[in-house]
Amino acid sequence: MSTVPSWPDAAPKAPSDSELESIHAWWRAANYLSVGQIYLMANPLLRDPLQREHVKPRLLGHWGTTPGLTFLYAHANRAIRQRGLKAMYITGPGHGGPGLVAASYLEGTYSEVYPAVGQDVDGLRRLFTQFSFPGGIPSHVAPETPGSIHEGGELGYALSHAYGAMMDRPDEIAFTVVGDGEAETGPLATSWHSNKFINPHTDGVVLPILHLNGYKIANPTVLARIPEDELADLMRGYGHTPLFFTGGFDDEDPVQTHRRFAEVLDEALDQIATIKKQAAKDAKADRTTERPAWPMIVFRSPKGWTGPKEIDGQKTEGSWRSHQVPLASARDTDEHLADLDRWLRSYEPEELFDEDGALRAEIAATAPEGELRMSANPATNGGVLRKDLRLPDFRDYTVDVQAPGGTIAEPTRVLGTWLRDVTAQNMDTFRIFGPDETASNRLQAVYDVTDKQWNAQFEDHDHAEHLAPTGRVMEMLSEHQCQGWLEGYLLTGRHGLFSSYEAFIHIVDSMVNQHAKWLKITNEIEWRAPISSLTYLLSSHVWRQDHNGFSHQDPGFIDHMVNKKAEVVRVYLPPDANTLLSTMDHCLRSKQYVNVVVAGKQPNPVWLNREDAITHCTRGLGIWEWAGTEVAGQEPDVVLACAGDIPTIETMAAAKILREKLPDLKVRVVNVVDLMRLQDDTEHPHGLSQRAFDGIFGEDIPVVFAYHGYPWLIHRLAYRHDRHSRIHVRGYKEEGTTTTPFDMLMRNDTDRYHLVMDVIDRVEGLGTAQAMLRQEMEDARVRARAYAYTHGTDIPEVADWQWGDGGDAPTAAPGVAAETGGDNE
Repeated sequence: MSTVPSWPDAAPKAPSDSELESIHAWWRAANYLSVGQIYLMANPLLRDPLQREHVKPRLLGHWGTTPGLTFLYAHANRAIRQRGLKAMYITGPGHGGPGLVAASYLEGTYSEVYPAVGQDVDGLRRLFTQFSFPGGIPSHVAPETPGSIHEGGELGYALSHAYGAMMDRPDEIAFTVVGDGEAETGPLATSWHSNKFINPHTDGVVLPILHLNGYKIANPTVLARIPEDELADLMRGYGHTPLFFTGGFDDEDPVQTHRRFAEVLDEALDQIATIKKQAAKDAKADRTTERPAWPMIVFRSPKGWTGPKEIDGQKTEGSWRSHQVPLASARDTDEHLADLDRWLRSYEPEELFDEDGALRAEIAATAPEGELRMSANPATNGGVLRKDLRLPDFRDYTVDVQAPGGTIAEPTRVLGTWLRDVTAQNMDTFRIFGPDETASNRLQAVYDVTDKQWNAQFEDHDHAEHLAPTGRVMEMLSEHQCQGWLEGYLLTGRHGLFSSYEAFIHIVDSMVNQHAKWLKITNEIEWRAPISSLTYLLSSHVWRQDHNGFSHQDPGFIDHMVNKKAEVVRVYLPPDANTLLSTMDHCLRSKQYVNVVVAGKQPNPVWLNREDAITHCTRGLGIWEWAGTEVAGQEPDVVLACAGDIPTIETMAAAKILREKLPDLKVRVVNVVDLMRLQDDTEHPHGLSQRAFDGIFGEDIPVVFAYHGYPWLIHRLAYRHDRHSRIHVRGYKEEGTTTTPFDMLMRNDTDRYHLVMDVIDRVEGLGTAQAMLRQEMEDARVRARAYAYTHGTDIPEVADWQWGDGGDAPTAAPGVAAETGGDNE
């Protein structure tokens, strides 16, 4: 670890009345711009009487949470200026987009990245018109918003993103607003525990601010309707020191309201400075810092603060009615138009903006300058800080292969030795995330160079379990937190890997949706620099979860990801240890993708030597000429295709049976690593042209395809190429239980014997002529099942199968476990 930067130690002081008045003016300006964005498309400073045609025909946006967000932003700016903080602002109530757009505009950042939206009257008109408008920007805190790393399209992940962003950024702070509606979600409730994983010396600070404005879209919120002492106990139970503030519910002088909150914020920041100072002192003395009770703020204010008190005789401020657009008929009725006019003028824009339409200099001076502006923090555009990983040459870690299938290795264990050295060479910028499964997925070699970061209580034996205050492995039994931490880490310019059981990665389906959308949009934003790809390693997969049973058997995450934009998604199914190394090297070098890599952890044959593995992965798919029986210059009679490590074994076994039983049959074997290669080249950047596809799979030759996941996905990917519906796919069809590995395959008709039967059924002239062979295959299935049900293990001809012609058993690569059955982790 390099030298840890010091926490800023500028002496704090209470703000003067004039400073508080400037903060109040800045807040009024931010609120005025927020309301203007929701409602106006002309007359941005109300220098003409407000007319209906000045109001947008479609009113979209969220007002209710916005004034609280802008209030907090204004006070964070004061703290940054006074204390020299490096800060970012993360908004869980992401639909408060107008407030954050307004803040970045007032700080000048917005005009820097979007010069057409200048600091003048015309720029204000553009700012207002573009919001929630065709061809404009979204209503939430989106990638288009400078300073954002947290999109507001989904609730629940503000804290996990913030903690991920603060890892390895010891001199920075994330002011993180948690909406009280968001606080009702499971992921957010769990993410309060992230404070047990942050090292107070080597990581940055998250200051959670629970924004209690009382209402969701149509109902009160739970945490706003419990007694304060109960809420305080809840936050203390999570390991925080809660500080409380209430404002906006009476006619208190605004300066006094700002003064009271400044005192609360200063108390929180003073506590943080004390914690950081103690942590630095302990580190210098080589002592472990006891986990601190980090401060958090409970900020209670009315929903729709400073908006209309009532509309049409119904309570609006402090009610769910202010959640979105309080004056929905402002363009349609004179009464609502007059209400909007009074609301906008209540902020006194003539006092806030000069004749040209720019924020008055004395108000603008309340914000920080340069990169200390939260909207201009380089970490919020993490690609500008990103540096390539230092990757050891994966060729040095490959398994020696004298003949295809002649060596046995556990793919993820082999990968773990490489990841160990990746970690060692990137101790400030690379982390591995996973829900308690790093060792279970056999990546434990990384513990030779790092520990699992942990800052809850320690017991005497924990060191042997690789628990330590600092470490590059982050494990918490919550896929949501691992995903959120990793996203925050990547979005701020670093690198990481998410290792998970295949069946349970579905827990983050909606989170990865949002991240993929973020990548898609940032590809279109010139000023957003590319970030490292989000790479999943899915192991303990469907075909080797026979011991855990049906609950652990689901390969559908691939289907979910293929729904995303082609320019963002990549799916890889390396068939052995060497192709896994090559694939992962590629993924960790890549940017702006979501990479899904599926690989088993049990001992499996290694089919390709080092150079052949690299070539095969570079192509993405290819003919294994040594595995087939086709004759040069002649079309094959059938193509046996496969994607996935276990389907590859079954395909190879079927090819061997056909070689022995039907020596004159011309069989081509095709293995697919990059699943996107099956698409048409007009559908995906990795897709094949029709000519290239036909060159591999033939034009009208039957194809029997053994696939790792649900079979219909292959049909979907290849539908443009499969003009004669000749591709027959075998895969998982939701037949699972606790059984033997081969019985799992038979239950889903993806076993070697069924593949041979498929060839007999689909190659012209074989059906009747090879009826006896087909019956032999059916009988083999019966024998295999009976053996499994009698002995509890697979029949020896399957369990001991090898590709070669006999003789010596396959060589085990170093570190391969003696047993071949599944574990129960």
